[in-house]
Amino acid sequence: MLSGPLLMSLIPGVVTLLITWWFKRLNFSLLVQIIPGVLTVIAALILFYIGFVNIRGFEGGAYGILAFFLIIFAIISFIIAKKGVKAS
Repeated sequence: MLSGPLLMSLIPGVVTLLITWWFKRLNFSLLVQIIPGVLTVIAALILFYIGFVNIRGFEGGAYGILAFFLIIFAIISFIIAKKGVKAS
């Protein structure tokens, strides 16, 4: 039951992580580095809302699980962006 939403979240999750890593490598500011994670969180919230309000039932639950995995990828993206940032 979890494999479908997990596999569906792998593609945007890996893309989010790669873009964050690429921004980190190019030494962009922290604000630019967290943009992929923020967009992923927004997409996850929209998917959760659609699954909870519009679709409902087991299919809506799959949207909720997909949103949960996307949030996990966004948290990892935030950790990648924050790693190595020194307080000024």
